[in-house]
Amino acid sequence: MENHKFFMQRCLELAQKGFPNNLSNPLVGSVIVHENNIIGEGYHKKYGDNHAEVNAINSVNEKSLLHNSTIYINLEPCAHYGKTPPCSDLIIKHKIPRVVIGCVDPFSKVSGKGIEKLRKEGIKVITGILNEESRNLNKRFITFHEKKRPYIILKWAKSNDGFIAPKNQIKPFWMTTKSSKKLVHQWRSEEHAILIGRITAQKDNPLLNVRDVKGRNPIRIIIDKNLALSNNLKLFNDNQNTIILNEIKSEKTKNYKYLKICFKKLIENCLNELDKENIQSLIVEGGKITLQSFIDTKMWDEARIFTTKSNLITGIKSPEIYGQTIKKETIETDDVEILINK
Repeated sequence: MENHKFFMQRCLELAQKGFPNNLSNPLVGSVIVHENNIIGEGYHKKYGDNHAEVNAINSVNEKSLLHNSTIYINLEPCAHYGKTPPCSDLIIKHKIPRVVIGCVDPFSKVSGKGIEKLRKEGIKVITGILNEESRNLNKRFITFHEKKRPYIILKWAKSNDGFIAPKNQIKPFWMTTKSSKKLVHQWRSEEHAILIGRITAQKDNPLLNVRDVKGRNPIRIIIDKNLALSNNLKLFNDNQNTIILNEIKSEKTKNYKYLKICFKKLIENCLNELDKENIQSLIVEGGKITLQSFIDTKMWDEARIFTTKSNLITGIKSPEIYGQTIKKETIETDDVEILINK
């Protein structure tokens, strides 16, 4: 069992190398072991490329050793044709007699079918090795398939006395340090989409892109019930895919998609639409009403909160949230706390 954990941990380390290039696919690493020695390993580098198992098998110099080896994979091998052929078929083809798996793939086209196919061929399959760690690594992918919604991260900054903005804000307002801002841009580059409400769009006039680090821009999601926002805002610069959730129309233009939804159950209907758009992760950056709506409907997985040294005395109060703290750190003069919804 300890050896299984050791080699599975290596799978997880390899899988992590694919982040964040695999936003549409799970993070998967694979290790091939012969007589307690690693003879091959690989990971899924980016969407559309070879899967981890393919790269691991290809890395083995003496293919005859595969007939008496064990292949470790942190996620169940696929059993369907997608961008690539099924990895379970490849394992069968190379007559690898033992397969050790971290967790079951929740995707409906796999979901136990890969394991079943292997066992039917007489291959010994062991599952659940570092199951929790394997699921946590692919929390975005697993949440999307099991809960039919994106993995949701809430993010905001507050003053030392608990306010997120001045009461009568008339221009963009930023209270955290440059290092914190850089971290936020890193976070943006790691998620599929970013969401704000109309008031934040109007008062902050943000770009919602990635500038301070190298990385991809997330899809912008804007909640604008009556399509009241001015086209002169930076959000309408035509440089980034943007979805506008509204109650007026559904329409597609160059980089903009207007989706008409019912605002009576706003968060639920919003997430249903994002599920249809295959958005697997979402970072919500404000404002107070939008953030609190996600909190009150319990539609959040993680919250990342900056607390600055400044005091505003008065203003818009920070959202109220309760969760389990999993990390605390200090960035320059800002304190950062990360909560999970448990």
